[in-house]
Amino acid sequence: MEKEFTITVFSENQTGLLQRIVAVFTRRHINIESLTVSKSSIPGIHRFTIVVNVTEDMVHKLVAQLDKQVDVLKAFHYERDGIVFQEIALYKVPTEAFSNGDTVEQLIRAHNARILCIEPEYVVIEKTGHASETEALLQDLEKIGIYEFVRSGRIAIVKAMERLNTYLKDMNIQINHR
Repeated sequence: MEKEFTITVFSENQTGLLQRIVAVFTRRHINIESLTVSKSSIPGIHRFTIVVNVTEDMVHKLVAQLDKQVDVLKAFHYERDGIVFQEIALYKVPTEAFSNGDTVEQLIRAHNARILCIEPEYVVIEKTGHASETEALLQDLEKIGIYEFVRSGRIAIVKAMERLNTYLKDMNIQINHR
């Protein structure tokens, strides 16, 4: 049975690595639901956060294949209950939507969103939360009019202490702190 997994891949920041990581999923015809890349808490190490819907057996195979990639230090997988995660969404709505009473203001408050920018033609609203929460605000804003919408990929922190540090210690790998 398929379920949602979040895969984290720790690597050095090397040109072409993103393409090789994505190719692991492409070869298996697995759709990536979300992909985010950023630096990690360890200087010189980058973190890929990848969300997929696959079977437990398949996620084990994916992680093993990712571990084999040159420049990948280690890959891990987690179920939803093993991580704390968020996404960020931005919405551009017409400024005139705010002139019709306090409907939009109440909507923003109800969704725990905030206004980032007010321009003569539009207002930019920000919402952080799970995909279902940012999607709910989008649906509500579509009723009053929306110019643009963008949502980031998932960012996640593991509830347990970061396993990469333990792995590196076990492997006796020293990371130079700058």
